[in-house]
Amino acid sequence: MNAPINHPHSPTMRRDLHSDICIVGDGAIAKTTALAFAQAGQSVTMLTPPAAPKAPAAGDPGWDVRVFALNHTAHKLLSSLKVWGALDAARVAPVDAMLVNGDGEHAGALGFDAYGAHTGTLAWIVEDRNLNQALDAALRFAQNVTMVAGHATALLRDDDGATVQLADGSAIRAALVVGADGAQSWVRGQCDIGLDYRSYGQRGVVSNFHCEKPHLGAAHQWFTGADGIVALLPLPGNMVSLVWSAPDALADTLCREGADALAARLAVYARDKLGTLTPLRPELVRDFPLRLMRPHAMVAPRVALVGDAAHVVHPLAGHGMNLGFADVAQLVATINAREPQRAIGDERVLARYARARKENVLLMQFTTDGLARLFGTDVEPLRVVRNLGLNLLDKLPVLKRRLISHALGNQQG
Repeated sequence: MNAPINHPHSPTMRRDLHSDICIVGDGAIAKTTALAFAQAGQSVTMLTPPAAPKAPAAGDPGWDVRVFALNHTAHKLLSSLKVWGALDAARVAPVDAMLVNGDGEHAGALGFDAYGAHTGTLAWIVEDRNLNQALDAALRFAQNVTMVAGHATALLRDDDGATVQLADGSAIRAALVVGADGAQSWVRGQCDIGLDYRSYGQRGVVSNFHCEKPHLGAAHQWFTGADGIVALLPLPGNMVSLVWSAPDALADTLCREGADALAARLAVYARDKLGTLTPLRPELVRDFPLRLMRPHAMVAPRVALVGDAAHVVHPLAGHGMNLGFADVAQLVATINAREPQRAIGDERVLARYARARKENVLLMQFTTDGLARLFGTDVEPLRVVRNLGLNLLDKLPVLKRRLISHALGNQQG
């Protein structure tokens, strides 16, 4: 018998659905959550927005400017779901070293490498498109997964579960609803979960470049003070991906000038290490807003939040996506370990999930926010102190190992 192929239900065919888990969202975290629960034996309904019409693909789309630095937690989860092996390996780049540079005339420096961390690699750079294509392929043949494309209009909860009502009059009934629907989460809003929000007044400017010198698997990061934070991440071959956390006014300029002018600006930081940078697609420069979002809870009765629905952090450490993968792994593990008499959406079970994630999420929020504030202040005495701090930390192996451990996803360090 052939494996099932999951296609979204059309509105004319839809009926009310019942499953153990209803997942709301259509990004990589939502797809991973669906696969993880399905492979753990739960029945899953995945609710996604109706797909917008797509223009026909025009040849090679090139390298995706949206990339993720996935750590060992993400690697372990995706490997267990048979997704990692389905990635196009030729488009995945290992990160073997991380070089952090301070600012000013006496810039400090901090270096990490895989050898010092006693691991094969620190992280892997994966394109958004590569990751989602592998997840989509796995979902098409997944047992126990029903895909529904539609607009949710209401979330009703009671002692036995939750019901997601849809605009066409149908509904999805589940023991647990998982909000994996991003920073502007509809699920979170339906649960009246409060939110602390702060804009950094910055945008992440992204583009891809060919570098004259080999990058040797090293990721580079420069704290520039007034101009924000520049990161160049290794891609396969002699290519790098830029994430520039730039103040809004500078971000406007960078996007308006285009990739050629961007390469010229980057030469100030990267020429010694990477040589001349050449845009892979001169017309392709994108940006996205940077903000800190702290929902007051990760769970509500019959509801759990994962990924950006549960927390949004500054991208300077590249761990926003990794936090989401760790959420998924913990939620599935917590539900699988529940007592036989407890339902999937039992409030005590969900509270265990929230407690298990609290420390790691708070640590990453505190670290990224603190570093963004510290290195975003262009005051000379503070500049001296933070550069001295980088140099000192580079000479303290115990603290360095602790930082590396958290970066790899080993939360116990």
